[in-house]
Amino acid sequence: MTVRVHIERLVLDGLPVTAAQGPRVQAAVEAELTRLIETQGVSRGLRLGGNMPRVDAPPVRVRSVDARETGRAIARSIYRGIGTPP
Repeated sequence: MTVRVHIERLVLDGLPVTAAQGPRVQAAVEAELTRLIETQGVSRGLRLGGNMPRVDAPPVRVRSVDARETGRAIARSIYRGIGTPP
């Protein structure tokens, strides 16, 4: 299965991310979300072609100002909303 994740616009309100770090955070979100979907799948509804105009995801705890780690944390939170149920 080939998965391609593209985020057109990522809004990072309230996070300690500079304008220069924004694209790196977005790239990290796309990469980590792609990895999670490829390795762990998505919910049945999405596999059957459903859409999700909104994703309920848990809050993200940012522990550092590292753009890649911040992006990974955001992706893991998103994945909890679209991934396979436990």
